[in-house]
Amino acid sequence: MEQRSDRLELTPGDPEAEARLRAISSPLRLRVLRLCAFESRTNKELAELLGVNPGTMLHHVRTLVQTGFLAAEPARTGAQGAREVPYKATGLSWRMPMPDRSRVLVEVFLQQIEGVEPNDLDTSWLGLKLNEEHKEEFRRRLYDLLVEFKERVSDPDGETYSVFTAFHPDLNPPGPRAD
Repeated sequence: MEQRSDRLELTPGDPEAEARLRAISSPLRLRVLRLCAFESRTNKELAELLGVNPGTMLHHVRTLVQTGFLAAEPARTGAQGAREVPYKATGLSWRMPMPDRSRVLVEVFLQQIEGVEPNDLDTSWLGLKLNEEHKEEFRRRLYDLLVEFKERVSDPDGETYSVFTAFHPDLNPPGPRAD
């Protein structure tokens, strides 16, 4: 796949790049980033939302902060008077290439749709037969559409939605039937 100008380039053997790839290879961490995309959340809130022990969540949050995927916001006083730190996603994950990690995204997608009402899940599946030029055009236009909507200012009165796409060779294409 071509390297897009807004994507980070990862140098093999670069410890920072390898740490970032490890950080986003966890479905739980990707779900944390989704939860912190539009709203700052504390470690405790994330642990409760994802049904994880707060100590375990703290490890994941620290990993995401250390690798630049989450940023701590100013500390605040919680309901019980305790100091709590909210975290917000930085958007770095959008720019990260994910070689050999697309299956993690599929796993996260399946976790995300658990509990979604069937009528609220709008899916499409399309088979195409494209030459190399048209394949790249399709990928570029789809990516450009996603970027266009990602870069828009969020609607203050809007609801959050998730979009998942997968583009892959068809390993079982229709072909001539053997008699």
